[in-house]
Amino acid sequence: MSRHQSPDRKRRAADSASGSVPAESRTIWERLASLFVPKKGRKLRTNRYMFHTSLFVVAIFLGLVGYIVKFTIVDAPDVINSPYNKRTAALSEKVVRGSIKSANDKVLAESTVDEEGNQHREYPYEDMFAHVVGYTGHGKAGLESACNYELLSSHEQIMDQLKSGVKGERSVGDTIVTTLDTRLQKAAYNALDGYRGAVVAIEPKTGKVRALISKPDFDPNSLDEIWEEINADEDNSCLLNRATQGLYPPGSTYKVLTALEYIEEHPGSYGDFSYDCTGETVVDSVRISCYDGEEHGEVNLGEAFTRSCNTAFVTLGSTLDLKRFASLNEKFLFGQSIPFDLPVNKSRFELNEDSEKSEVPQTVIGQGNTLMTPFHNALVMCAIANDGVLMQPYLVERLESADGAVVRETEPEEYKKIIDKKDARTIQDMLRSVVTDGTGRALDKELYTAAGKTGTAENEGERAHSWFFGYSNVEDPDLVVCVIVENSGAGSEYAVPVAEAVFDSYYNNEMNAEYAE
Repeated sequence: MSRHQSPDRKRRAADSASGSVPAESRTIWERLASLFVPKKGRKLRTNRYMFHTSLFVVAIFLGLVGYIVKFTIVDAPDVINSPYNKRTAALSEKVVRGSIKSANDKVLAESTVDEEGNQHREYPYEDMFAHVVGYTGHGKAGLESACNYELLSSHEQIMDQLKSGVKGERSVGDTIVTTLDTRLQKAAYNALDGYRGAVVAIEPKTGKVRALISKPDFDPNSLDEIWEEINADEDNSCLLNRATQGLYPPGSTYKVLTALEYIEEHPGSYGDFSYDCTGETVVDSVRISCYDGEEHGEVNLGEAFTRSCNTAFVTLGSTLDLKRFASLNEKFLFGQSIPFDLPVNKSRFELNEDSEKSEVPQTVIGQGNTLMTPFHNALVMCAIANDGVLMQPYLVERLESADGAVVRETEPEEYKKIIDKKDARTIQDMLRSVVTDGTGRALDKELYTAAGKTGTAENEGERAHSWFFGYSNVEDPDLVVCVIVENSGAGSEYAVPVAEAVFDSYYNNEMNAEYAE
């Protein structure tokens, strides 16, 4: 047998003697292992690899932690309250749905159980709280949806729950105590009678929502009988909560932001503004008239605001820095998700530094493409009344067990500081003048002091929407009220009387004395 070796065999023998293995002869595992084994000339590359691998692992870990936090804080309430959540469906078989009460201890929703064990949901105030409290038949809406899990959870004493279990009875769910007051709600409801629109009342210093009305409405007690009818009625849209989801041009109420932007851009000279109103003007090829063509004559900024002079505002508005103006609107929550117990539609402001000049005149007087919800407009006034600080708005005061023990309580919390106190005070003075000398004079009375702004928003060939938003007790604001009356007319004629009814109810009932009746 020949002892001659081929060149390949000699090379493999030499490689074997030196401890190396040719690449083509190594297994895949050997090749992978070699990546982790530092060798001469490869130390730097290995360190880099390990560093990048570590970064990748850390990124995955942080992403997982972020997802868990997001799910726990942001997504969990929606998942828990989802109608498809089997857990809540199972709870409804074991727990009698808890009650919903007002701040002045009135029952707004409660469940009864008949002899056969069937639950029936009852709404003692019928239409009055339909949108804010909501309903449970044909899906869920309002607080019935937002607090579904809490209403089906029971924090009764353990012994009571055990007794119920032994007897085969259901435990009683927790009670939602709201910030709503039945007297304010009734005053707003009655004042808006016969009209479509919305009313929102909020305490600016706490963020507590005291009243929330939307019309047309419906009786949640009769939902089975009227469901098909109200779903087919697209003209009235009874199921729509106009207060939080209706989008409207804000009209002259928006001049608060236009004036504020002008003041911020001219901190030392805004008082020098002067304009001679002849009832009509053309700015950037757009013809603008004052309401009913009224001629206001020579006006400064404060007088133009008090008398709601459109021509003066489009004139000063044409000089604004659009980039800064867009930023101010963003601060005031335009295009933002508003944190609240109920869903709130995003308001729209489309003007920016690249916009055509012809878009400016309509926008600065609250027309054009700008749209707001009444709830958002109320928050704008809350921030101004509270010296530039917006408090977190909320509806749920506390959660109680069926035996009255407090399970959880909401504390007032600052949401954000929007503008400086000095600028807020300047706008407050202008709002006060609207009541003492302008279109809101019906609110100039002895029972309380008030400040605010009216608005009349054009509406595509229909009668104008009537607006008012303002606050009471100007020295130390108690209550903000925002009103919109659809397709009615001037704000001073239709929206102001509604706000007046709410303010009157607040002070006549001495609501600050622990809601005593």
